Amino acid sequence: MPNSRRDVLKLGWGGLVATSFAGQARAQDDYPNKPIKVIVAAAAGGPTDLPARLASQILAPKFGQAVVVENRPGAGGALGARVVATSPPDGYTLLAGNTSTLAVIPAVSASAGYDPVKDFVPIVRITEGFQILVVHPDSPWKTLKEFVDDAKANPGKINYGHTGAGGLPHLAGEIFMLRSGAKLTGVSYRSGGESVTAVLSKAIQATFENIAIVRTLISEGKVRALGAQNKTRTALLPNLPTMAEAGVPDCEANTFFGLAAPAGTPPGIIKKISDAMNEGLATPEMQKTITGLGSEAKPNSPTEFAAYIAAQNRKWIDVGKAAGVKVN
Repeated sequence: MPNSRRDVLKLGWGGLVATSFAGQARAQDDYPNKPIKVIVAAAAGGPTDLPARLASQILAPKFGQAVVVENRPGAGGALGARVVATSPPDGYTLLAGNTSTLAVIPAVSASAGYDPVKDFVPIVRITEGFQILVVHPDSPWKTLKEFVDDAKANPGKINYGHTGAGGLPHLAGEIFMLRSGAKLTGVSYRSGGESVTAVLSKAIQATFENIAIVRTLISEGKVRALGAQNKTRTALLPNLPTMAEAGVPDCEANTFFGLAAPAGTPPGIIKKISDAMNEGLATPEMQKTITGLGSEAKPNSPTEFAAYIAAQNRKWIDVGKAAGVKVN
């Protein structure tokens, strides 16, 4: 090819690249100039829905744009996640994700339809909690050791509720069995609330449920908590021992809630959202609100959140394989 022709093509390609970068820069500078949609991969009013509403309260006044929360439940959260994964990477469609959508479901499901590490850009972790093993207060188990000893002596006779195969409450029970040697029988319910109601009515003996759902019931004595699936004790329930303290080590089942965007979303847009969220989460008012919901504010950078999600995904892949959990 003559040098002149080659030079023209180089200039043409260079012009396209420069135009692309210029367009991206303008998009980042102008962002946001229209309403933002936050997809919640769960029904309204649940634990995942509330952090999305908090994000709306923070971002709307800071950006001067409406932030619309849209609930897309289905397939254990995979439906809503797929919607965001295939949306334009322009910062106007975000995912209010949690442990199940961003770590657990794709770890154990062959039909999740997305990769939490490759298909999303994490923005910010909003809150973090953990699962708690609770039983009816009339049950014979006063301590975690008594519960484990009984489950070992009577394998499969103690039922625990969860929200369906492959969900975090299910895997919280599976990791408990792997680490303790106990054998329980899982019973599926449509929600964590239904699992807890089943414990209250004595239809089942136990459930592993999020602190945000059971904290008030524990404080009121309506359920008995035997152990927290967290690394350290929490000020929300300071008298509740962790699983490790109670004799079952390496049995953590943390629940996180945060924002993510489709892969390819410009870094400048990600930073704008992350900075706004971190600033809003740091206010005393928002800290008080989150504590009142039974959670803890755990803001961090997009890089830190990405590393956290990747580690959680690897963990639950390992637990799923060890427990033989595979959802098609």
